[in-house]
Amino acid sequence: MSGDAKIFDQVYQMNSLLLGTGRLVLYFTWTLSLMPIQWAGLTLGCRWVETLPPFYHRWCCRILGFRVRMIGTPTLERPVLFAANHVSYTDITILGSLIPGSFIAKAEVAKWPFFGWLAKLQRTVFVDRQIRSAAIQRDAICERLIVGDALILFPEGTSGDGNRPLPFKTALFGAAEKKGNTGAVVVQPVSLAYTRLNGIPIGRSLRPFFSWYGAIGLLPHLWSMLGLGTVEVVVQFHPPTFFADCGSRKALAGYCHARITGGMVGALFGRPQPMPKPPGLAANEQFATSAPKAAA
Repeated sequence: MSGDAKIFDQVYQMNSLLLGTGRLVLYFTWTLSLMPIQWAGLTLGCRWVETLPPFYHRWCCRILGFRVRMIGTPTLERPVLFAANHVSYTDITILGSLIPGSFIAKAEVAKWPFFGWLAKLQRTVFVDRQIRSAAIQRDAICERLIVGDALILFPEGTSGDGNRPLPFKTALFGAAEKKGNTGAVVVQPVSLAYTRLNGIPIGRSLRPFFSWYGAIGLLPHLWSMLGLGTVEVVVQFHPPTFFADCGSRKALAGYCHARITGGMVGALFGRPQPMPKPPGLAANEQFATSAPKAAA
C-alpha cells in the first residue's frame, strides 16, 4: 500500500460513527425547524428572509464542524456578483454563512430531494449551462441584479478537486455588464480552501474527504466527512472590480480566476502568491505614473 493510501485509510478509520450520527441529527433538526419560517417569510414578503439564511448557515457550520477563517471583507455594494471556486456542496453553507445573498446553481439541483427545497428557499437562480441557452440564463441573472440583489456564482460550472480552480466558463460573467440606466454591477472574486483537519494540514491524500467531484456519490461522501472532526476553511474576499474596467467578460473572468487561484494556493501552502491588481486600479496607477508632472 502506498504512503498516500495508508494516510487515506488511517483518516477513514478516524471517522467517528457517534460524531457523524450526532451531527446529522442536529443538522436535520435545525434545518427542518427553520424551513417553515423561511417559507412563511418569502410568502409574506418579509425583509428578514435575506438575513435568516446567513444565521442558519453559521449554525450549520458549527454543527458540521467547520471553522471559517475569513480574509478581507465582502463588499456591501449592491448589486454584486460574487465569483467563487467550487470544491464541494459544503461550499454553500460556508459561503452562505458570510454572504447574505442567493446562489446561482445548475438546473438539476432544483429537482434534488431536500437540498433542492433548501435552494429554492434561498431564492437560488437555476440555470441550464447548455451553450444554446447561455443568453437566456444570463438575462435571468441580470433581472435579479437589476433589482439590487447579491448573487454567488461558481464559474467553473462544477466542483473541482480542491487543489486549484478549474477553467472558468465566461458566458454568465456577461450579466455584470451595465445595461441602460441600471447601476454598475460590482464583481468580487472569492477563494475558498479547506486547509486543516483537527489542526493538521490537509494534503492531497486527505482532500478527497472534502472535495466532491467526479463520480463520488453525495450521501457516501457526506457520511464519511461528518465524523472526521473540526475542519478549518479559509475564505478570502479579493478586491472587487467592474465589467467596464475589464473591458470584456473574458478579461473579467481572467482577473477573477487569477485572484482565486492565488488565494487558494496561498491558503493551502501557507505562502502568499503574486496576484493581479483590480483592472481599474491598475489602469489608474499606470496613468498616474505615465502622466507628465505639472509645472511648478
